[in-house]
Amino acid sequence: MREFKRKSRILLIDDNADHLRGVKELITLESSYDVVGATTSVNMGISLAKKYRPDIILMDINMPEKDGLQAIQELEKLDLGVKVIALSGYDDADLIFRAMKLGAKGYVLKTMASAQLIYAIDEVASGKIYLPTALTSRFFEYFQRSFKEETQTSNEENLLTYLTAREEEVLELLTQGNNYKGIAGKLFISETTVKTHVNNIFQKLQVNDRTQAVLYALNNGFANRKAIRA
Repeated sequence: MREFKRKSRILLIDDNADHLRGVKELITLESSYDVVGATTSVNMGISLAKKYRPDIILMDINMPEKDGLQAIQELEKLDLGVKVIALSGYDDADLIFRAMKLGAKGYVLKTMASAQLIYAIDEVASGKIYLPTALTSRFFEYFQRSFKEETQTSNEENLLTYLTAREEEVLELLTQGNNYKGIAGKLFISETTVKTHVNNIFQKLQVNDRTQAVLYALNNGFANRKAIRA
């Protein structure tokens, strides 16, 4: 007996009614997909997604009532198993990166030819990621740059976590302008012990003097970390 294969269902969300109508007609006439809903409202679109549980959502990023990126994030939290393809009139690398980072499986320009749109849906429906060829290199360049920046920030923040509780106390007093003698008096330890702690701080933060240590601490959220712990 031949197994029946259900047609993939698509939900369209786009505040441009004319574009929405055109995309719906295109998919209906030129593909085997089933359009289960079409709306110009993000909030209505999310409600329809909960009701119909489509396989794919074409989501306009530039929406008036709620950012399309926020909608993608909400859909991910709902865990409906839907694959979102972002629709946009902008080929901005940052926008592409944020959409994909939030969970979008594809990014399609509204100016793309109709055949390319159907191809993008086919690719995402089959479990792949889709980006227009013209945007792929720009996206990966931005991705690599952002990854390096995030990694660098992460590494810098991690250096502060290497400090012991006593070293954090010493560093805090350094940021307040205390000298070694003053720190020794406030912590009831000898100046020699203070110098030992300071040298350890220098090594762990990869700096050469107290000025660099203080700047590093201030630039990497040390004061905020102390406030949260307090």
